[in-house]
Amino acid sequence: MRFRSPLLFILIASYYLACQPQNQPTSEESSELVAETESATVEETNKPTILFFGNSLTAGYGLDPSEAFSSIIQKRLDSLNLDYQVVNAGLSGETTASGNTRLNWVLEQQPIDIFVLELGANDGLRGISTEETQRNLNAMIDKVQETYPEAEIILSGMLVPPNMGAGYAADFQKIFPKVADNQEVALIPFLLEDVAGEPELNLPDGIHPTAKGHQIVANTVWEVLYPLLEVAS
Repeated sequence: MRFRSPLLFILIASYYLACQPQNQPTSEESSELVAETESATVEETNKPTILFFGNSLTAGYGLDPSEAFSSIIQKRLDSLNLDYQVVNAGLSGETTASGNTRLNWVLEQQPIDIFVLELGANDGLRGISTEETQRNLNAMIDKVQETYPEAEIILSGMLVPPNMGAGYAADFQKIFPKVADNQEVALIPFLLEDVAGEPELNLPDGIHPTAKGHQIVANTVWEVLYPLLEVAS
């Protein structure tokens, strides 16, 4: 990872704050998001689906939905005549535990060809045990593999703020490479690389990526996603 000293600690802390919105979504707002996801999943069921499942980073907190990195990925796919449908199933404030529960509904909606899992940061922010986080990530990947055995899976790695303690930070950072290796899935080492801690790439709150920041995030995701696409020669 390429960190710019002396912004190292700011970068790490900013990443975790980015995944915890200033205001938690109400049950009504959560229901609206589920409804939007449902609408997206049934729009074009003939296309292979790439589903992004995560927290406020995936949801594109503070931005128009068209500016979120998943929408940028969709535009890039379209520009390359790659016939995929992208679904943004991000929910602000999501933990691995709540995500594991919500995933049951998501998997019922339509077949998934590529599943991008971006959860865990809120666990780290709250000091949830690394064993629980790892267990939930494994459970979600298992569910996808059991429901759609042919689906490709990408796991997005996370970092923990230094105030959680050196031991916790070290153990937490190991979760994602370990899960990806054991489950034999692709890994994005750090979703916000070259974005977190950069004021010009974050909203006025200093913690959520701007539209330009999401463009960089999209590039980071694309590096891992593109090799998994079925590209006509």
